[in-house]
Amino acid sequence: MADQSEAPIQKPKLKWTPLESNPEVFHENGVDQAWSFNDVYEASEQFRHEEEAQLTKKEQDISPNVMFFKQTISNACGMMALIHSLANNKELVGPGLFHDIIEKAKNMTPDERAELLESNEKLASVHKDAGDDGQTRPPPPEERIDLHFICFVEVDEHLYELDGRKAFPINHGRCTDLVECSAKVMRKFIERDPGHENYSAVALSKLG
Repeated sequence: MADQSEAPIQKPKLKWTPLESNPEVFHENGVDQAWSFNDVYEASEQFRHEEEAQLTKKEQDISPNVMFFKQTISNACGMMALIHSLANNKELVGPGLFHDIIEKAKNMTPDERAELLESNEKLASVHKDAGDDGQTRPPPPEERIDLHFICFVEVDEHLYELDGRKAFPINHGRCTDLVECSAKVMRKFIERDPGHENYSAVALSKLG
């Protein structure tokens, strides 16, 4: 008979090499060749917990068409932002790794999607290659990183902020121009902490 007093075995937390905000890192990871990642301008995460606590107290209308993944892998936020952008713009994804992940994740909960990503060794390999291909030497996976990627998408004419470390998507309201709406939210991030200079953005846009 098992000893009921024994604590459950905790699965070790996965840690990946952080990605840098470099569009070239993303180009060959499954996006239709007609689309490209381009630098725009990086947001501090200082207010994440405060914002999440406020949103938890009030109800949000979240479209069922928003595909949201929880992030349980340390330093995977760059890849999470890429997956969120592709999963909510499925026409951009051709056959390959990302297409397969998105198809499998369709009817899963955010927690089940997190487990799907954790168990995908090919995704981990792609992420490692992307980190190694950056313009700067990547820090080791165990190093604490204070920068973070999030993703903005337009779904059903609303702007959503997708951050896998939060419990849910954030609906920023009606939106007819993704770049303009996202810029307004990012300006609020900057206004909260004007002394913080580590802000940048990467836009997924159509060539030509």
